[in-house]
Amino acid sequence: MKYVILQGDGMPDHKLPELDGKTPLEVARTPNLDMMAKHAQMFGMVKTIPDPLPPGSDVGNLTVLGYDPMVYYTGRSPLEAASIGVNLNEGDVTLRCNLVTLEDTNGSTIMEDYSAGHISTEEANEIISSLQKELDLGSLELHPGVSYRHLLVWPGGNMKINTTPPHDISGKAIETHFPSGEGAQKLTELIEQSREILKDHPVNKKRIEEGKNPANSIWLWGQGTAPNMPTFKELYGLTGSVISAVDLVKGIGIYAGLEVIDVPGATGYLDTNYEGKVDYALDSLERLDLTMIHIESTDETGHVGKAELKIQAIEDFDGRVVGRVLEGIKRFDEYRILVMSDHPTPIDLRTHVNEPVPFAIYDSRDDSLKNDSFVYTEDSANESDVFIHDGWKLTGMLTGEVV
Repeated sequence: MKYVILQGDGMPDHKLPELDGKTPLEVARTPNLDMMAKHAQMFGMVKTIPDPLPPGSDVGNLTVLGYDPMVYYTGRSPLEAASIGVNLNEGDVTLRCNLVTLEDTNGSTIMEDYSAGHISTEEANEIISSLQKELDLGSLELHPGVSYRHLLVWPGGNMKINTTPPHDISGKAIETHFPSGEGAQKLTELIEQSREILKDHPVNKKRIEEGKNPANSIWLWGQGTAPNMPTFKELYGLTGSVISAVDLVKGIGIYAGLEVIDVPGATGYLDTNYEGKVDYALDSLERLDLTMIHIESTDETGHVGKAELKIQAIEDFDGRVVGRVLEGIKRFDEYRILVMSDHPTPIDLRTHVNEPVPFAIYDSRDDSLKNDSFVYTEDSANESDVFIHDGWKLTGMLTGEVV
């Protein structure tokens, strides 16, 4: 038996006036997702974010991979640290360091773009290199990551600080959202220093000339310490792989003892190499039991706040990922596929919310039509009357291993 988890990050949404009161999932053409809903052994809604925890991709992806976040969640950035090869010592606190675009307007500074226009990794590395040399880091360490996502390590740092994800304040003034709490003043100072260093940086001058958003500041958030997790094989008795362009998901895979596979051209946005992700994932099933394919574009387009882009991302996920998996996995005799999301990222809010998401489990041994009225949408999944409260248990339902 082979197992596949297809994760359309942030794909569920709210009904939008510009879509005549429909969600992007309801408008998008998704014949493959709809087929899975109609033929699923189990189709319904699942709660991926436990109520006390923030509705982030860190919590959500732990759930998707079958780890109870109430037990194993210790923050976002240490998971990213694992992905980029940063070893953490006891007492180290890590923070995500976004490259962002800030804009001064009417006496306030606005979070114009949490991703600095989805800056390329090559451009970002030039900027991080400059910041490593010119910021007053002291004992803190700045490490380059991918695109706008980077890492700050704070030896002996304080976890009792408050930080705000930049995508939560898109289009809003930043003044009341700087890091706060004991020791946080140093973090605020680094943000302010970065603005001075980056305002005339050659990379930004070129980006502005090309009509792109400059990476004119850093933003620090998502603090955490290294988690202590059992491996996926210890929990579920299976070997597996993770395919993602995102350090966070790769880091979870590393802590889970899964094979983390890098795919050429994987970007985490609309231009990602969808087909390559599927091909590498299916090839890994020749030697492993399970693979998870994580698609980030469905989340990023929600943060951008443009319905037409999110619809495009959903249709790409359906045709270029789900459809390609359904065809390519036929090389194996028996297989089960779980499709779901880690959380919704609604267009109207441009950030994550703690709301249930649709899911479907498809089994090649029993692909008979279950309900011809089902389609893979939020309303249809709600109408199935299937609701999984502890979302991390879905992995056990997929593999037959109850944890």
